[in-house]
Amino acid sequence: MLDLTPVRNKEMSYAELVADLTVTDLRDLTNEMIDYQLNLLATCTDADVVFVPVDPNADDPYAAEDADKDIAWTLGHLIVHVTASSEESAALAAEMARGVERDGRSRSEIPWETVTTVAQCRQRLEESRRMRLASLDMWPDEPYLDNTVTPWAAIGEIDAYGRFVLGLAHDQGHLAQIEDVIAQAKAAR
Repeated sequence: MLDLTPVRNKEMSYAELVADLTVTDLRDLTNEMIDYQLNLLATCTDADVVFVPVDPNADDPYAAEDADKDIAWTLGHLIVHVTASSEESAALAAEMARGVERDGRSRSEIPWETVTTVAQCRQRLEESRRMRLASLDMWPDEPYLDNTVTPWAAIGEIDAYGRFVLGLAHDQGHLAQIEDVIAQAKAAR
């Protein structure tokens, strides 16, 4: 996986991190991330997908419903969330690579409550893989790398590569949480 430590330690910017990446690298990193998450699901049961973990740090300021702001996320919820975020980054990156200047989001997240089985989690991850890889096919041979954005100040200015990697970084940021939910679910069996 891409080592995000220098970025997280503020020793390197996202722009520097992605400076030497290619579209092939983005494909490989995407496959690696999806494969890692699928591997985490390898020994899970359907009960694990809907198990409600203990999460004293649960805080989702972006929750659609006020009642959902402080709930602990199930495995199904996490899979829906990470895939939607990475797909959004991939879609925005494809627009940037094509020279499209846009402001706003490009997000679609299925209702997490509908994901109740391991098979649905696997299907969601494979669908996300297909969508993310397909977005890379939309990139021109010579992407418009001067088309940059600053999603928020801490990230700094990024091009299409940086935008795509933000999705992978988001996935990576939730891996420990996914692993913890799976461990709690297995311990509760």
